[in-house]
Amino acid sequence: MSLIKKVIIGVLIYLVFLVVLFPAKIAIALAPLPANISVSGVSGSIWSGNIETLSMPQRQLEQVRWDLSPWALLLGKVKVDFQVGSRATPVSAKGLVSWSMGGLSAQGLRFEAPDSFLLGNAKLPFKTEISGEVSLLVETLEQGKPWCEQLSGKLFLNQTNVKNQFGNYPLGNIELGLSCVDGKAQLATDEAKNQLGIVGTLQLDEGNMVKVAAKIKETAEQPEDMRKSLGMLGKRGSDGYFPVVYQGRIPGL
Repeated sequence: MSLIKKVIIGVLIYLVFLVVLFPAKIAIALAPLPANISVSGVSGSIWSGNIETLSMPQRQLEQVRWDLSPWALLLGKVKVDFQVGSRATPVSAKGLVSWSMGGLSAQGLRFEAPDSFLLGNAKLPFKTEISGEVSLLVETLEQGKPWCEQLSGKLFLNQTNVKNQFGNYPLGNIELGLSCVDGKAQLATDEAKNQLGIVGTLQLDEGNMVKVAAKIKETAEQPEDMRKSLGMLGKRGSDGYFPVVYQGRIPGL
């Protein structure tokens, strides 16, 4: 083998190891992060790394870990197996996320956080305060038009309490099923999945449009302030339910 070939092979091997072992700390230092985002405790490589703390306004993530598949890149995909926090941290998440020219997909996605993390410093109408926890479980997600091609999973609103100038509403636990209907992301619940007597669906359409088709009836478990205000929804139907209907843009967007 000639000297030139040996040099070329040596350089290629060096470049391969340089890419494989490229420190995540240097990569993040070179990345144009927004001024209001900071990271600390970075270790590992760009392929398999860790961040001890990632801070954003009103929010913080701990123990961020990821594994990036180099083989998927050869097929034109970005495939990341990630984990955030643990059961002991306020916010935790894990799952397998892929991106290609066809869009985003995810499998085995789990996310848990208090409502305060999701709301941040957002000012809600009527001086509303919301407390509780959110748990999101996504078995399968495939991006489509306008939102999804496939979607299956569940959303849990745990120990939810809403307080505003009209009263106090301890809503308890609410379970909603996730599905994809004609490309629209849909949330659905019924009386077996909540103590509020709510039955119906919410669909997210393109252009941040949302459609709510639901109904609610009085139950013994409902907060008193909520029972008193049901009449504001309209006339009670012959089946004993009040209508909950809305179609328009997502409020605030």
